[in-house]
Amino acid sequence: MSVPTFGLGTFRLQGQVVIDSVSTGLELGYRVIDTAQIYENEAEVGQAIAASGIPRDQLFITSKIWIANLGKDALIPSLKESLRKLRSDHLDLTLIHWPSPQDQVPVAEFMGALLEAKQSGLTREIGISNFTVDLMRQAVAAVGADQIATNQIELHPYLQNRKVVAAAQALDIRVTSYMTLAYGEVLKDPIIRQIAEQHQATPAQVTLAWAMQSGYAVIPSSTRRENLASNLKARDLHLNDEDMLKIAGLERAHRLTSPAGLAPQWD
Repeated sequence: MSVPTFGLGTFRLQGQVVIDSVSTGLELGYRVIDTAQIYENEAEVGQAIAASGIPRDQLFITSKIWIANLGKDALIPSLKESLRKLRSDHLDLTLIHWPSPQDQVPVAEFMGALLEAKQSGLTREIGISNFTVDLMRQAVAAVGADQIATNQIELHPYLQNRKVVAAAQALDIRVTSYMTLAYGEVLKDPIIRQIAEQHQATPAQVTLAWAMQSGYAVIPSSTRRENLASNLKARDLHLNDEDMLKIAGLERAHRLTSPAGLAPQWD
């Protein structure tokens, strides 16, 4: 099973806000939902999915194991709790959300537990998030590259993370871009706006199309129905080589997510 190219993110959305976002997204045709234990919205996501009436086998649900649950005795019980909240007997993809700070839990330990979760049917696929090249190689050494479906990383026109991308591609590990719109910063970029005008598209559609044409999966979020609907149209937008080169030139190592005490030493 490959990681779907386009999904709906739920970061920072809670309570009725996330219920409405997921409900609207599912109504519009989204079938891929990305959540995490630390988002504290798995129960609401599960509620929205249940209310939609969409058969489980038509959905692709991702969640992420928080750092407090990385120990081999905690990971699987925490995953089962996530499943209870999400009202499902399995996830389609389970990620390690962040590597263990200061290597408190060795990569081999939590990747081994995650693989065990897959082998027991709790998740169809496993993967990693916020992993550097070195950490990605450690994960591969623990379980094999063929077991790692994706590395979900901050990636947008202002932070193109080329070193990690190249290492992932060499290992045949798919890259999932989060924060693809850089909290909206890139939507104001004159080059992206110019490309959008030429294609009669929105800056968000251009940015998402750039990421997908670059080979990345994307999981944009929104609380507005019109944006949720508009973002879906990025799947039908084709940028030309000149457009792609112009966006490639926007790289400026502008990282937005690097929590103190949690972030690894970035490449």
